[in-house]
Amino acid sequence: MKLFRFLALPVLAGLIVGLAVLWWFQQGPGAHDARGVRAPTADSYADAVSLAAPAVVNIYTTQIVTNNDSLSDNPMFDRFMERPRRERALGSLGSGVIVSSEGYILTSYHVIREADEILVALRDGRDAPARVVGTDPETDLALLQIALENLPEVKLNGPKPVRVGDVVLAIGNPLGIGQTVSMGIVSATGRSHLGIATFENFIQTDAAINRGNSGGALIDTRGHLIGINTAILSSDGNWQGIGFATPASIAAEVMSDLIEHGRVIRGYLGVTVQDMNPNLAESFGLEEVHGGVVTEVVAGSPAQKAGLQAGDVLVGVNGEAMPDGYAAMNLIAGTEPGTKIILNVLRNRQELGLAVTVGTRPPAKE
Repeated sequence: MKLFRFLALPVLAGLIVGLAVLWWFQQGPGAHDARGVRAPTADSYADAVSLAAPAVVNIYTTQIVTNNDSLSDNPMFDRFMERPRRERALGSLGSGVIVSSEGYILTSYHVIREADEILVALRDGRDAPARVVGTDPETDLALLQIALENLPEVKLNGPKPVRVGDVVLAIGNPLGIGQTVSMGIVSATGRSHLGIATFENFIQTDAAINRGNSGGALIDTRGHLIGINTAILSSDGNWQGIGFATPASIAAEVMSDLIEHGRVIRGYLGVTVQDMNPNLAESFGLEEVHGGVVTEVVAGSPAQKAGLQAGDVLVGVNGEAMPDGYAAMNLIAGTEPGTKIILNVLRNRQELGLAVTVGTRPPAKE
């Protein structure tokens, strides 16, 4: 007993010290993630920036526009004289993120839309022409590729889900002044109904995003890429504290499809759905405002073959209630073509379950 009492106190003290050290390096200020990045302190996010910033590039695009010089409105001039042709290069600026050592770069579709030439400039001073691997106007994303060696890259997605209140950093080339980092928080997730893209599920942030930031990186404080900066909400085109980024999870899915198929493969019903509102809900006998009213059914579509009709109320899919029609269409778009599902609808206030085989959504018009 004397020996036990003699040893107990030092052993207990050692255990306490050991646990404290483990906490310090695994969860506390001295913690490192799998890549050896120290947990951020309140006064610096330099480690995170140093990991991600080399992979954020500047994108310069050129469009050749050919115009006829309007020298006269006289129709006789048009008949007998050939108008001179004038060609000029229109340049625009955006950002992108290298997400693979093979040279794949994610950016916003509107950055490279209608471009005849695309030049990518790296932070290390190198530049290279880029080819367009594929585009997805419905999420405003595009995938480019450059042929350079020893490329920096940043991995898509971090180990933790994005939460409202998380500190985030936006990296890009705003207004053409050079690579810039701005800080903010995640203001909201799952933002939609903005009119930016067909399929919207944006991260909202108050990290400053300006013209030229589009296509750049939104990272967390450990340097993980959590989003591709897309757009701002502004009354005059200037930064007002509301910016949006496409989540990295969506960007990864788009990238995979563009590499494998050249376009994004989505599920398709062939319907137009209007979101429910209180007045419509009352007229259709709904106690809660949810789901959407089918306003159009495309002839020969999977929806028509399943018996869906204009005027039906789509309230759920496979028994899962849909908050609105937009959510239902997003769910269908994310369903693999060929999958059989049950559409839960109301017709003349009667509940129906319509079996449908999801088709393949036609390519979006660019």
